[in-house]
Amino acid sequence: MATVAEKGSISIHTENIFPIIKKFLYSDHEIFLRELVSNAVDATQKLKKLAALGEFNGDLGDLKIEISFDKKAKTITVSDKGLGMTGEEIKKYINQIAFSGATEFVEKFKDKGDAKDIIGKFGLGFYSAFMVAGKVEVISKSFKEGTEGARWECDGSTEFELSPDEKTTRGTDVILHINEDSEEFLDEFRLKGILEKYCKFLPVEIKFGTKDDSVEDGVDKDNKPKYKTVTSDRIINNTSPIWAKAPKDLKDEDYLAFYKELYPFTEDPLFWIHLNVDYPFNLTGVLYFPKIKNDFEMQRNKIQLYSRQVFITDEVKDVVPDFLMLLHGVLDSPDIPLNVSRSYLQSDANVKKISAHITKKVADKLVDMFIKDRAEFEKKWDDISVFVKYGIISDEKFSEKAKEFALLKNTDKKYFTLTEYADKVKANQTDKDKNVVYLYTSDIGKQDAFIQIAKNRAYDVLVLDGVLDSHYINHLEQKLEKTQLRRVDSDTIDKLIAKEETVASVLSKEEEEKVKGVFEKAINNKAMTLAVESLSPEELPVTITMSEWMRRMKDMARTGGGGGMNFMGSMPDSYNVSINGNHALIQRILKTEGEEEKTKLAKQVYDLALLSQNMLTGADLTSFIKRSVELVG
Repeated sequence: MATVAEKGSISIHTENIFPIIKKFLYSDHEIFLRELVSNAVDATQKLKKLAALGEFNGDLGDLKIEISFDKKAKTITVSDKGLGMTGEEIKKYINQIAFSGATEFVEKFKDKGDAKDIIGKFGLGFYSAFMVAGKVEVISKSFKEGTEGARWECDGSTEFELSPDEKTTRGTDVILHINEDSEEFLDEFRLKGILEKYCKFLPVEIKFGTKDDSVEDGVDKDNKPKYKTVTSDRIINNTSPIWAKAPKDLKDEDYLAFYKELYPFTEDPLFWIHLNVDYPFNLTGVLYFPKIKNDFEMQRNKIQLYSRQVFITDEVKDVVPDFLMLLHGVLDSPDIPLNVSRSYLQSDANVKKISAHITKKVADKLVDMFIKDRAEFEKKWDDISVFVKYGIISDEKFSEKAKEFALLKNTDKKYFTLTEYADKVKANQTDKDKNVVYLYTSDIGKQDAFIQIAKNRAYDVLVLDGVLDSHYINHLEQKLEKTQLRRVDSDTIDKLIAKEETVASVLSKEEEEKVKGVFEKAINNKAMTLAVESLSPEELPVTITMSEWMRRMKDMARTGGGGGMNFMGSMPDSYNVSINGNHALIQRILKTEGEEEKTKLAKQVYDLALLSQNMLTGADLTSFIKRSVELVG
């Protein structure tokens, strides 16, 4: 075999290309291994394709890709048994960096450090090896008959050396001689972690090996211990993940097992969607519906994005709508390039189509579940309602679809579609202005007294106690015609649903003013706005409420309303105190002799109202208990 080496310069327009690569890709330097393994997979897959087409008739043999490192020699080697290259092909594919105008490259990225954007735009995948290596060797032999092996070497300058090589087996070995400042990669756990992150589901088996030359192997002639090199190997990937299989070939236990593989130590998902689209774009994947917790941030970044089974990112907010970020699972699309940048995701037409399609598939799945087994759907509702409401609020197309399956739950734990609920309450809960009023509770335990008052009028009360419900309530009012939602403790029941008929007052105007004066003295709190009202004798003697508008603004501020909502959240609380002039206790206070006794009774009744709203604490609660003992003693 000839041993003459050809020397030359890599076809680029600047001698600063390697310093630029090293500098601007440094923040994401672990991707060098992803790039080299992906190249090896491509070479292997192309050979299999040629064999299937009858253009390669040789024995495919063992097609495993092997990654090994030698800590002593400070090398990392990626070997495949794919197409291989001739010397001429190496010159064509490696020496000519696929971009034009190095000046443009330097100017565009001199102040930026987006490694993915640089690689994706200029085709520098192979050259990412120079982020960690001072010298790179490529030893390759083409699958084509009659070709000889070739060796390419480059030390990170624009100079290379290409020479024949005695390699006799088909495929390519890429050997990286690791820089001193990148020796972190000469570590088994570090490399294994990178491979498991990016290559866990590649379609070709990946064998990861470590060399250990410290294993004793007898003694030499001077009776000193001899050592041998032992290589330990393991397969680190699952070549057939479930999203690459047909749904008809999978059982529930397969989906659950894969979920556990992705998210160990988590609860089983409620259900899942298997995506399999080949037109007008390619998309496969499995999306799981977990039990949604109130902590949104804990739920996010659980969808992994792949391109041809190569991991890209778990930050998919530009691929799926925000509300779908609460789902878990994987998406795989060859239409999304491996070296994807944020700007690409935000502008690419295919990505937008994928996003819209996923939304449609999720909505279709929920409609199908609701229609097929409503009882089972209702069992899952409490766990998925936050997700559905988030989608309704944030995505108009999803909102339209959700009309078919979005449910409302009442305090009797019965579920209704929006249409069903409107029909249920319309007759009894329409006020004098022809508005249908939906009453709701945000805390069944704390608001029980008000719930019972509403039920005594045969009114229905919804349960809207979720983290997003303050926003969802606003959305419903905007979408439902002549419908208002009011929290059951935001006013007296007669004001919440005002009817034509009114309750006459048993007190004269003069008596009402006297009652108001007694309570003003007893309460002495400027945050409380007092009014004596003519309510049903069955209602509470004193009711403390915060207006629906004020409560809602404060709730929204707490759940991230932003802007003016934050201002509302910082405003001091203000309450309305409704004194029921028709209640026997109020009339008793009016007739009680002595101002001190009047004030004590008024304070007691007021404290009872505070207690019903969980607003009586500390020294005020202690005084109330002491006073209660005195009054019944």
